[in-house]
Amino acid sequence: MVLFYNLSIRFYVLVVRIAAFFNPKAKQWVDGRKNLFSKIEAAVKDEENLVWFHSASLGEFEQGRPVIEKFKEEHPEYKIVLTFFSPSGYEVRNNYAGADFIFYLPADFPSYARKFVDLINPKMAFFIKYEFWNHYLKELKKRNVPTYIFSTIFRPSQLFFKPWGGFHRRMLSAFTHFFVQNQESEDLLNGIGFKNVSIAGDTRFDRVYSIATGSKSLPEVEGFSQGRLVLIAGSTWPKDEEFLIKYINTSENNYKYIIAAHEVDENHINNIVAQIEKPWVRYTNASKEEIDAAEVLVIDCIGVLSSLYRYGDVSYIGGGFGRGIHNTLEAATFGLPIIFGPNYRKFQEAKDLIKLGSSSYYEKYEDLKILLDNYFENENERQLSGQKSKKYVDSKRGASAQILSLI
Repeated sequence: MVLFYNLSIRFYVLVVRIAAFFNPKAKQWVDGRKNLFSKIEAAVKDEENLVWFHSASLGEFEQGRPVIEKFKEEHPEYKIVLTFFSPSGYEVRNNYAGADFIFYLPADFPSYARKFVDLINPKMAFFIKYEFWNHYLKELKKRNVPTYIFSTIFRPSQLFFKPWGGFHRRMLSAFTHFFVQNQESEDLLNGIGFKNVSIAGDTRFDRVYSIATGSKSLPEVEGFSQGRLVLIAGSTWPKDEEFLIKYINTSENNYKYIIAAHEVDENHINNIVAQIEKPWVRYTNASKEEIDAAEVLVIDCIGVLSSLYRYGDVSYIGGGFGRGIHNTLEAATFGLPIIFGPNYRKFQEAKDLIKLGSSSYYEKYEDLKILLDNYFENENERQLSGQKSKKYVDSKRGASAQILSLI
């Protein structure tokens, strides 16, 4: 099994290197790892008290951020090493002030894992949610480094819990403690012999609360809304946009719409605006006159979505016609009713919000139209659903403090 794992890692790296010739993200993945060990060695050579946090990508980083910042506040004697696997995390957060050193994670080859752990010599290691790298975990265990994973969810379908999953179960033995989100995860781990488990909840609730309390003002968006009802569509994909734009084009009501797509490359933005039949404007470089005249605001940059929701009355979360919906909690913490597509069942918070009556899903355009018309036209329904969303987030805070109290 180890041989198969090693071959799969090498195959993955080979595929990414080939893709780098025509795929910008793959190129970032490859270029970001050039001379990586030299950069790491130069940065940390005189450091002794390092703690390592690892995140797969931007979403996991945001989930882990409250723990990173609270740890730094409570333990100023340590410096933080933050690593990312994906360019979506590193390229956006490589200047994050909460970490002292930020790197790409070298591929999980045995020699790379050994060299990386030798260089940073961490006093503790934290993995966020779903990161299980065999050779890194093996090196940490070999050195008796206290190693934790938090905000994680385990499911019966994972290889850890299959009769043939011995290789994957051995990875888990490297963890000093598991901080899981729910009872099922604890039960699954207990069932294969791991008792070092605590149900701490999801640190994303702490993060979205801090986002809401510290969200930045966006004067252009405030001017765009002009006191009218606004739909915020966040992290949308083409299928989401197809349905939303059909509603926008056919609606005779005096509403405003903000579309913040998951991908903001020029081709995608151009494809969005080409479908819109009402006055639209792109967010960057728009004049006040253009913003005042527009009914649709298309966000063509990254980094503003979490601050957009404060200007909304209804929210739409994309991804429900693909691999799964994106972050519903950012909209919920601002007290908005939420709509998304049918692929939401992997996300406990989405199921919870539906049960509470603050979120709804749809499968075809006619259902989306009914939902949007209802939220726009029924103020009591809109406000009650939004209040339920906010109350849900507020009730789930505190995971970060619980985790660090047990370290």
